[in-house]
Amino acid sequence: MRTPEPGDEIDGFRLGERLHTGTMAWIYRLLGPDGPLPLVMKIPRLGPGEPAINVISFEQCRMVLGALAQGPHYPTLVAYGDIETTPYLVMEYVEGRRLSEWMREAPRAPEEVAALGAKLALALHEIHRQDVIHLDLKSANVLYRPGGEATLVDFGLAHHGHFPDLLAEEVRTPVGNWEYMSPEQILGIRCDPRSDLFALGALLYELATGRLPFGRPSTAAQLRRRLYLDPAPPRALRAAVPDWLQEVVLRCLEIDNRSRYASAAEVAFDLANPAQVPRTERASRSTRAGWLQRFGRRMSAGSFAPAPCPPLASQAAAAPIVLVALAFGPPIDSVGGGQSDEALCEALRRSVRRLCGADGRCRIACATVVPPAAALTGEGDAATATGRHIRQLVELRRWARPLELAEERLTYHVLESEKPVAALIDYASVNEVDQIFVAGNLAAEVASRAPCSVTVVRARPQE
Repeated sequence: MRTPEPGDEIDGFRLGERLHTGTMAWIYRLLGPDGPLPLVMKIPRLGPGEPAINVISFEQCRMVLGALAQGPHYPTLVAYGDIETTPYLVMEYVEGRRLSEWMREAPRAPEEVAALGAKLALALHEIHRQDVIHLDLKSANVLYRPGGEATLVDFGLAHHGHFPDLLAEEVRTPVGNWEYMSPEQILGIRCDPRSDLFALGALLYELATGRLPFGRPSTAAQLRRRLYLDPAPPRALRAAVPDWLQEVVLRCLEIDNRSRYASAAEVAFDLANPAQVPRTERASRSTRAGWLQRFGRRMSAGSFAPAPCPPLASQAAAAPIVLVALAFGPPIDSVGGGQSDEALCEALRRSVRRLCGADGRCRIACATVVPPAAALTGEGDAATATGRHIRQLVELRRWARPLELAEERLTYHVLESEKPVAALIDYASVNEVDQIFVAGNLAAEVASRAPCSVTVVRARPQE
């Protein structure tokens, strides 16, 4: 896929200035006959050299933004193109100033830090109220509208409590900005709103001191220090930081999520009412924890267990998850054993239809297993990680289309592994799958190792 250029037309939308080039996507202003429109288009970066996570992130962003009620704290999704053909998101253009502009001139005055932080906390409270967690909070992803409201952008790594979390289900490494990432995110936990509060505390720390609380980790080992190492107190770096602000910042940055604020609304209140902030020893802290305490934390970091994720703001009964294992194209000792013909596909569909008729709540996770991206050879988009990922998604959707199920009841997953059975078992275990439908010569091994019920499907003789 070539890089889109200003002047290109995509589904009738004409691209204007490129506003942003990120690691996963480009952002363009859209043009109309009379000049720029109040719209932008986000286009995922696909093709040679691009990782498959770009496809997953695009799908996650579309799902989360489409589920949010219209409001000032995030852009409104206007239109989108399908990942199979022309992937893009058309969103409201947010006029405003990015938090990164203030960050370039840090340290800022305490009152300004508190004002910016309180508005950001209110924006977080609004998405948390709708059971969405941003999980990629950084200064480039926060804008302040002319009216003062903070607006969160880039929901490609977000989590929605009532929708499948494609990133959690398919990715086993920490995803997000490592400079602000919470300890529980490092461990792969993506369902806790307090993770956003940790990132908020890191942003407040940087605004107040001009320094990052944990530096810029470049390796997984450096990142894991966050499980036991606390930051230098802000007042130790800058005496002008008042004790109440240090209290708020360090409470947000607690390693154990139980010790942080319970909600973003509480953070917003404390930042807006400094005189009412209850001071603890955090407010007067002048040094990091001593070496003995740090040593003890480090020794116990391997067994560190964050608190369970809090209940959703709006409760709904959990829907059973059904995993359907499919294989397309040449097998790699494939999930379907090379028997992915239409008769076998129809047999799987028939089994799924029966289940859906018996339980109208179940969610169908369609999955296939492919070799790791490093094994790809050849030329052209089809031989790239993103190209292969999209091609497999097309096949999964083609299989599921005759089921005629609502979009929210279907998810599609391309798992990378040289060991298909292990990949399926891992997916089923991590995502608490209730039942697996599988066909082919690996079905017996899946059935023997699965942590849930397994239905082995065979094509009828006349098929």
